[in-house]
Amino acid sequence: MAPVLSSRGQVVLAERNTNTSIVGTTPNIVGVRDVLPLTGRFFNEAELKQDARVAVLGQTVVDSLGSTPQGALDQQIRIRGESFTVIGTLEFKGTNSFRDQDDQVIIPLTTMANRIVGVNAQAGVSVDSISVSARSADSMETAQAQITNLLRLRHRILPPREDDFLIRSQADLVNASNSVAGVFTALLGGSAAISLLVGGIGIMNIMLVSVSERTREIGIRRAIGARSSDILRQFLIESMVLSLVGGVLGVALGVVASLLINAAFGWSAGVALDAVGLSLGFCLVIGVFFGAYPAGKAATLDPITALRSD
Repeated sequence: MAPVLSSRGQVVLAERNTNTSIVGTTPNIVGVRDVLPLTGRFFNEAELKQDARVAVLGQTVVDSLGSTPQGALDQQIRIRGESFTVIGTLEFKGTNSFRDQDDQVIIPLTTMANRIVGVNAQAGVSVDSISVSARSADSMETAQAQITNLLRLRHRILPPREDDFLIRSQADLVNASNSVAGVFTALLGGSAAISLLVGGIGIMNIMLVSVSERTREIGIRRAIGARSSDILRQFLIESMVLSLVGGVLGVALGVVASLLINAAFGWSAGVALDAVGLSLGFCLVIGVFFGAYPAGKAATLDPITALRSD
């Protein structure tokens, strides 16, 4: 386990500075959260006991200070007026639950309590949270129950009093992330459905106008032997082509947008061929569905009435 005491603060290196998360903890955090150094090293137990002014920087902080993982080593940074020596930089961790795990500076817990925030309890250091790693994934529930019982005993909580602490596991974070992702998926799905509906109504209106303007053409075709099924097929094909052209233009815009994003931001933006095929298939379905009414109306026109129209 590793206790954690954190606070936001300004980190200064030469003439560059950044506002980041200052995290005070113990060397155990390396094994608990897999916080591994990319360059340099992590602070040890001796430095923890001595309130050593040493720091390990995340990659986002290194970039914000205009340095490199190797170039940041042995540099002197200032945190709230205190000078710290950079002894290591952390491996890239990425974003977790909308939090940049690389936007942090890790220092010894004792240094954090005594020199940065000045938070000390009568029996030791007062911390914000305690990170715990279970022996295995299968023992997480058991460990959580044991921690709950131990904390209730230490805090002298008896039924029916509720807990004055909160325990969150990785499973809880995954479920929360899945819930958020589900909400976004539903919103995007609703937006896509509305877009398809509006596009389909537009196609139907265009085809209805086309039928009304080509009434005489339909009458001539019927007069020289075209069947109702031929007229129906003609207008359905026109509706499908119209919808497919819109789909192709949308795919082309998506490909161009992916290339621009990749070039401008360096993100790994690609084009999934299965998604392209699925979208074009939807376009054909929309063309058939919303083109069926105008096509049916054209197929059922009376030839004589059609020939008399201007």
